[in-house]
Amino acid sequence: MPQPTLVLRALEWVRVDFASRHRPPSALRVVAATIVSVAGSLLADALLVVIGQAAFPSTRGYAHFQFADYSKLTIVGVIIACAAWPIVTRVSSSPRWLFLRLAILVTLALYVPDLYLLVLGQSAKAVAVLMLMHLAIAVVTYNVLVHLAGVRQDRAPARHGAHRQSAAVGLTAARP
Repeated sequence: MPQPTLVLRALEWVRVDFASRHRPPSALRVVAATIVSVAGSLLADALLVVIGQAAFPSTRGYAHFQFADYSKLTIVGVIIACAAWPIVTRVSSSPRWLFLRLAILVTLALYVPDLYLLVLGQSAKAVAVLMLMHLAIAVVTYNVLVHLAGVRQDRAPARHGAHRQSAAVGLTAARP
């Protein structure tokens, strides 16, 4: 039996196995979750701006705290995440596990521009609030998607400790 390539092992490690035993969320649920995620994320952003400006009065008037500034980026980011969720549910037998890790990675990547703002000399207090906004968006969006547009468990479940064949890569893998 040929050894799996490094790419195939990496895909298995991140649980991209194309062997889901569930149905992906319906389009209606994804649309509803997208609307709720956008609204919840914008609300979280607005609350964090209010709290941040109250806690750090020197941040009042900060350009990135203007609704027109952060709302565009929030909406685009949430829509991208909501579009990614149905894809993740199709390529992984553990979509919540994978999507959580993707959300963490994306959130960390979004901290890079925030850190650049610090390098440019912008207020550390204001940038800290921006970083909290990114975290809040991730938490809201992840939770809304996996709960409101969760996968539907209607296929035969895998037996505990059973081996199964990956449909896409032809690997046999044991999952606890």
